[in-house]
Amino acid sequence: MASEQLKRVKIYIGEHDTHEGKKLYHVLLDTLKNAGIAGATALRGIAGFAAGERIHEAKPLQSEENLPIIIEVVDKEERLQAVLPTISQMVTQGLITEEPVNVLAYHHPSCGDGGDGPAACDLSKK
Repeated sequence: MASEQLKRVKIYIGEHDTHEGKKLYHVLLDTLKNAGIAGATALRGIAGFAAGERIHEAKPLQSEENLPIIIEVVDKEERLQAVLPTISQMVTQGLITEEPVNVLAYHHPSCGDGGDGPAACDLSKK
């Protein structure tokens, strides 16, 4: 597969952040999935801080720390631009970034290679 120029959006929030009574990262993932985004991953940080805040750090047997969550999304720019206004309204505290990303390969069984293994997908067709 030839490399493909796409965009990566990163959404930085806290694990205790909510939207309409639900965990914000779950709501964001649902919103992205429903918008037809190719995929997204929520990553939980072990430590972090935001402007003017103390460092939040994971400690054994304690769950009250508001650890950082980063949601990474890679897709075509037009798909991301269509859902970003909705995402931006939901993130009342946090950071959203966008950058170009060069996708070298994307393998998934649903791409269909005619064999038993995953095939390289063309995200422009997704």
